[in-house]
Amino acid sequence: MSPSPQLPHEAYVAALASLDRVGPSRLRWLLSMGTPQQAWQRVVAGRLPEVPRRIAGTEASLGSKWRAGSARITPEEVWRRCAELGIGVVTLGGAGYPPALANDLDPPVVLFHRGDVDVLTGPRVAIIGTRKATGYGRRHARVFAAHLSGAGVSVVSGLALGIDAAAHAGAVDGGGAPPIGIVGGGLDNPCPRRNMALAEQVATRGVLLSEVPPGVAASPWRFPVRNRIIAATAQAVVVVESSGAGGSMHTVREAMARDVPVLAVPGPIDSRVSDGTNELIADGALVCRSVEDILMAIGHGVRAPDAFGVRSASVERRAAPTGDAAAVLDQLGWRPMSVEQVAGASGLGLAALAAALFQLEADDWVRRSGGWIERVARVPGPPSDAA
Repeated sequence: MSPSPQLPHEAYVAALASLDRVGPSRLRWLLSMGTPQQAWQRVVAGRLPEVPRRIAGTEASLGSKWRAGSARITPEEVWRRCAELGIGVVTLGGAGYPPALANDLDPPVVLFHRGDVDVLTGPRVAIIGTRKATGYGRRHARVFAAHLSGAGVSVVSGLALGIDAAAHAGAVDGGGAPPIGIVGGGLDNPCPRRNMALAEQVATRGVLLSEVPPGVAASPWRFPVRNRIIAATAQAVVVVESSGAGGSMHTVREAMARDVPVLAVPGPIDSRVSDGTNELIADGALVCRSVEDILMAIGHGVRAPDAFGVRSASVERRAAPTGDAAAVLDQLGWRPMSVEQVAGASGLGLAALAAALFQLEADDWVRRSGGWIERVARVPGPPSDAA
């Protein structure tokens, strides 16, 4: 089979990356066979040497599987799919490849993108954390991201549920520096369906990046691999909430291997989703108490958050609660509580407590989720003229 003269070498790299269970190390090995076109020809003809154990791992007959896969995948089809979806392709050493990743310990051989790759030239901070975030975690992720964006710092995250989504929503709210999304699946299906509209905003205002070709299903093993790109892209990594063994800890290890500063937001000592962040602080990570801590870590200067000009739909002022509602809100603090805990802390009877909670929920001061009551905060707005 002779290579098509109309196709650039990126099309062949993309096709090789589309083969079953081809990650960064296997793609590099395939490309060691010659030019991308020559490597593809060898796959199609079944003329690959035996895959070394360090590359194959426990997988058997990879060459045969890839040859069978090449009958269903062609460089022409992969390239056409990218064009139809508006997905750009850049390869290591080629034009348009982000300088921020070119000298990394483990740079992606190929990057698929929607949006402007050049946004990776500005200041960048990753905000990461658990998918099972509390209101406390989501609030801080969104507020930090909004203020960072307003201060000219791009927010990097993975568009997963929980902290990632809150961070990217805040970055969009901030209306300043373009957001950066780095995902573990193909850009035709980059994130959970619930976050698709948010992913579109990130691509429109900033950039979405992946080393997974479109049409390739997301697999669990690709997400830890993706995390190294988040760490490599960021000038600092902020962990908002994470369990001690959460996926965020993998990103933290990748950041430490690159001497990227790691900051952790402290959380309640009896909250499982703060086990990881509190442990990081105990082990010497920087404490993240405010956006100034983040800006200091990247040498971006320190300014008061309300000077950033953050624009958000959620800065409306709410009427302050009174009476029983005010007493209940004071007892809630900033951590989730059960109805029984609120009743015990407030001393109210069930009828009075129900009325107070109804009023607080109607005025958007609290939210009920899975049997828990959480206080809701708004992104700080500009000072009132009447103040």
